Parts: sequence; C-alpha cells; structure tokens
Amino acid sequence: MRRRVYPCLSHALALSLSVTIWAPITMAQTNVQGRWSTLPSLMPINPVHVALLSNGKVLVVAGSGNCPPSQAGCPSGPPYGPSNNSGALLWDPNAGAISQFSLSWDKFCNGMVLLPDGRALIDGGTIQYDPFYGQPNVAVFDPVTNLFADVQNMAHGRWYPTVLTLGDGRVMAFSGLNESGATNTAVEFYTIGSGWSQQYPASWTPDLYPRLHLLPNGKVFYSGAQTTSKLFDPATTTWNTNVATTIYSGTRNYGTSVLLPLTLASNYDPKVIIMGGHSPATNTSEIIDFGAPTPAWQSGPNMSKARIEMNAVILPDGRVLAVGGSVNDEDTTTASLNADLLGPDPNNPGNYTFSSAGANAYPRLYHSVALLLPDATVWLAGGNPQRGTYVQQMEIYRPPYLFDSTGAAAIRPSITSAPSSISYGNAFTVQTPDAASINRVVLLRNGTVTHAFGMDQREVELSFTAQSGSLTVTAPPNGNIAPPGYYMLFLLNSSGVPSVATFVRVAPQPDFSVATTPSSQTIPPGTGTSYSVNVTPSNGFSGSVIFNVSGLPSGATATFNPSSVTSAGSSNLSVNTSSSTPAGSYPLEITATSGSLTHTTQVTLVVADFSIAASPSSQTVNRGSKTTYTVSVKALGPFSAVVNFSVRGLPTRTSSSFTPTSVAGSGNTTLTISTRSRTATGTYLLTIKATGGGLTHSTTVNLAIK
Repeated sequence: MRRRVYPCLSHALALSLSVTIWAPITMAQTNVQGRWSTLPSLMPINPVHVALLSNGKVLVVAGSGNCPPSQAGCPSGPPYGPSNNSGALLWDPNAGAISQFSLSWDKFCNGMVLLPDGRALIDGGTIQYDPFYGQPNVAVFDPVTNLFADVQNMAHGRWYPTVLTLGDGRVMAFSGLNESGATNTAVEFYTIGSGWSQQYPASWTPDLYPRLHLLPNGKVFYSGAQTTSKLFDPATTTWNTNVATTIYSGTRNYGTSVLLPLTLASNYDPKVIIMGGHSPATNTSEIIDFGAPTPAWQSGPNMSKARIEMNAVILPDGRVLAVGGSVNDEDTTTASLNADLLGPDPNNPGNYTFSSAGANAYPRLYHSVALLLPDATVWLAGGNPQRGTYVQQMEIYRPPYLFDSTGAAAIRPSITSAPSSISYGNAFTVQTPDAASINRVVLLRNGTVTHAFGMDQREVELSFTAQSGSLTVTAPPNGNIAPPGYYMLFLLNSSGVPSVATFVRVAPQPDFSVATTPSSQTIPPGTGTSYSVNVTPSNGFSGSVIFNVSGLPSGATATFNPSSVTSAGSSNLSVNTSSSTPAGSYPLEITATSGSLTHTTQVTLVVADFSIAASPSSQTVNRGSKTTYTVSVKALGPFSAVVNFSVRGLPTRTSSSFTPTSVAGSGNTTLTISTRSRTATGTYLLTIKATGGGLTHSTTVNLAIK
C-alpha cells in the first residue's frame, strides 16, 4: 500500500438532524436489500479507528485526526482533543451519548485490537506529518475505568501497522513506518503482563496496513495488498513467501480482505475473500480455499461498484456487507453509494454472489469505518477525502433479516441468559424461549476497524442441542478457531433472523499446574522425609486445591501441610516410614483437585539402606609400621548411591587412606593405617564412617600400637 501524504482531519459536511432519516427503499424491498437510515446525532471527531467494547460502547480514536500542525484549526501538539475534532471518544449506540477524551500523544494511524481481557490495545501512531514518522508508543484503553494507560513501547515506531490476536492471546504487530519513516519489517508479539517480545525481522518488505488473518492451523495468512500471498508461522517465526498469486495483476491498495465465516459444515476450513482496491478501483473479488489440496486464488463474483477505501462487515447470517469506497481514491464524485451483500449463490451451490444492499446516503471513502453492533445492525461513520473535511453524519444499516416479507419488523428470537465467559471445548447453556426454532448459533468477534480493514474480524459457528427453554452449546475447540477475547453471541432461527447479541468472553478454562521438588528422596526404614508441592494458577484460576497421595509402601504415612491452597501456593508433603517398611523404590502419585479440575505429579520415595562392617575387628602393629582393615558395604534394597569413607580416633603421628576412596552400592575398600616411630603406644578405638545417598552408618575397630 502506498504511503499517505495527507491522512486524518477536521470536520465539515455537517448536517444537523433531529430525527432519523430513512433511505428511500420501499417496504417490499427491505427483506431483500435491508434498509439504511441516518442517525440524528453527529460524530464530533474524525472516526479513524473504532472498536466495539464489551460494554456495547464504541471507542473512537482520532488522534490528531489528519489535521496537521501546520493547518489552521488543527492541534499543534499534545494534548489531542477534546477540541480541534481530535482526541478520542466513547459513543453509546443505545443512548446516543458521546463522551470525549484528550490524548497525551498522537494515536493517529495506529493499529488497534481488543486484548483477551477486553481492553483496547492501541499500537503506534504518528510522530510527525509529511513525511510521516511512526510512534513506538503503545497504550491500552480500559472500558471499566474509561482511562488510557501507556504500556511498554515497541522496539521501533509503527505508523499504519496491522495488529492481530493469535490463538494463545498474544498480539502480533507487523509493518508500519518507523520513527525514521522507513518500513518496519519486523514482527513483534505483545503479551499481557510481560510486554513486547524481541523483534523477528521478515525477509521481505510489507505494504502498510497489510491484510492479515489467523487461520485455524495457527498460521497467519497475508492476503495483500501485494499480489503474492504469504504465510507466517508464529511458532517458528518464519515466513513462506510464495503461497499463491492473485489473479488481479494490480495491487489491491485499500481494498479489503475478509476471513469468511468458519462453519461446522466445512469443519472450520478457512476461506479468505479479497475485494476491490487499486485506483482506479476494481469491482472484482477473489477467494482462496485453504481446504483445497493446493490453495489458490479463484475468481469470485463482481461487486456492483468498483471500490477503494471500502469496508466489509460479516453479518450474523454469514453474509458480508460490502459498502463505501469510490472508483478514484478520495474522489467523492466517484463515490460508490450502492452497497452489496455477499452470500451463497442459489444457482451455483458452493459459490458466492453479490446482491444489492441498497444505497447509503453519504460518501464513505478514506478513514470511513463500519461496525456490526449487538442488535445485528451495521454502523457506518466517517469519510475523510480531504484534510479539513470529514463526514460527520452516522448511518445505520438494518440488514434484510430484520424484516419480514411485508417490510415489517421480523419477530426475533431472544436470549434470556447466557454465561459471561466460556471455555474452549466446554459445553454451556443459553436460556431462550425460542429454543425449538433456533437453527444456528454463532460468535462474531467484537470489531476493530481502520483503513478499510477489520482487524481480527471473524465469525465462528457453534454446535448445539435444543431442550425446552434452553440450548446446550459447545464452545469453539481452541484459540486458533476463536482467539481469546470478547464476542457477540447470536442465535438465528430457521428464517435466518438473529437475536440481539449478548457479549461472551471466550477464554481458556481457568486452570492450575502442580509441580514437586525434589523429584526423589532416599531414606532408611523408620525415618521420614518431605517434598514441596507447588500450585501455579493460569487463566484467572482462583479455586481451592486439595491434595492426596497414593503409592505409599506398607508402614508409611503421609500428611500435607497445609491440606489445601487457594489459587497459588505450596504445601509440604511429609512421608514417614516405619522400621518394618520394606526396602524398595516407590513412585508416589500426588493428586491436586479443584472442582472438576485434577492434575497429578509424581515423585519417587526410595526406602533403602546399606550396612557397614570391618574386619578384622582388631589389629596390632609396631610403631613405624602399617596395618589394614577390610571395610565392606552391603546394599539393602535398591540402594546404589556412592558411599564415601572416613575414620576418626587415630592417635597423632598416624595417617590413614581408603583404597578405593568410595564404592557404589555394595563393595569393599581397604583401610590402611600407617604409624611412625614416635607414634604413642596404646590401644585405640577407631570409628569408620560411611556416607552415601543421604545416609550415614559407622562401625568400630580396635588398633593396638606397640
């Protein structure tokens, strides 16, 4: 994608509206094309970046708003907003209320996604205009406190980056202009709590705002705007730079790319569609099917209009709304006001076709955005073809599934209750009075949109069974199918009419791990030892963990202190044996249980010993001479440790040595005692000590010196 020399802005085109204005579509058409309307309120800042938060509000970030410091009426520097049409705001679609915020640094032309915990991550931005340099700064917006907070900077700046949530919850950042105005070709990963990874340079130079999609196999697909498609493997941080080549020979600059809905019927095989782009724009589309033996781009249906700077939004029924753009970039006279709906081709099963979605009222070009809302409508805002002007009017598209054949409002299924959080692969219950009529259950990820692309956009179909008044639904199998974070849960009836969504957080199940130290202890019968059992929580686990141990030998007892830990902590496992406990090596299995969660770990208890004997029991030696004893070690049970020896009780002017100095398990060593001519005569009791495997034994011998 080419660099912009004139991005975000001020405002104009303001038309004060006190009532909703409906686009001129006849009632009979609404169940086929849907219906457009203009909202009565105006957007007070340039909506360059938008995100649907888990509380149903929309975060809008303009930064300096394509309003350069050199231009009259533009912010000359921080803080950005809430005046000068810059800064950020929250828009409440239900109440129509707007709350504006100022920004401490310029977040214009960042990359924004929603973290798994629901906060918005704002990645990069603008250091300067003309030429543009990218910010290394990163911030998060908390929808609970409504506050921005800076987090760790990236290694280098990014202006026009793409960010993408991976299956493990990390966020991948790629491309954008750095603080020197050069393209940042490195991948970085952001992890909540630990910040940014090292950089992983690519061997190629991406365009700005590259179109990236997480595939169900965990790899990241680059679909454009360059003609050669690529795959990135986060596990190895390597690129396959020649996956497929587009049919369209031009670059699809500021067209868009959509990961088509992941369906049960296709076993979640992914397809990606690219459409529009270039200037003059194309109306063509192409589709790649990763379920094919050799994925390749195939021609898709043509849109009714050529589009650059368009938006595409997945709807709950699986269709895709293609809207906005123009034939010539940033030229309102060639604006594409007729919207299209991509859906299955009824005359050609397995293929797609575009049909009319009616016409919206205002040109939606550069810096326009479109978001699916929880009521299954689409919000359309912005459009910034020239600095100093942007479209303030906001529009709502009500898709055809919201109307019956007469044009009246369709009767919608409803959700009485649903869990706020679901875990991969687990079943959950949705209460609905319409259980018998439900045909599909889908998740749509909360949208984050900028520059003709919905980062992280995806729909996932879920399996379910119906009971009276409820559905038992199975959550997505893993994070590559549905990356952790917030989604809209929709129920659709047999007529394809969706419910109003409820927000659901998809996350790995809260869990814990258990580990022990040391891994093995050796003791003789009749003694005891201990192990430390350590519990580490993950994914917000806060339960109580109780312990049990199995595999103890006869005559042995065990206790845990404390008997349980909450969330995180350690317990001391004490094991005591009796004198009758048989020698042997015993694997002990430690079980840690919290509700339905159970984890085990193993340690080894070695009950073993050795005996020591020396012969002869007494030796007599003349001064100045030497004598020897044979020291024997006998393993009892599985004892195999190295045994070292020492002797005490020798008189002065006497030396000793063991040959060999140690034995392993069972064996003999020779103790040599050397005296001198002046060694004192007498009878001495010598203690021979043997130490090995944490055990110590001794025996005595007599030494008489004449």
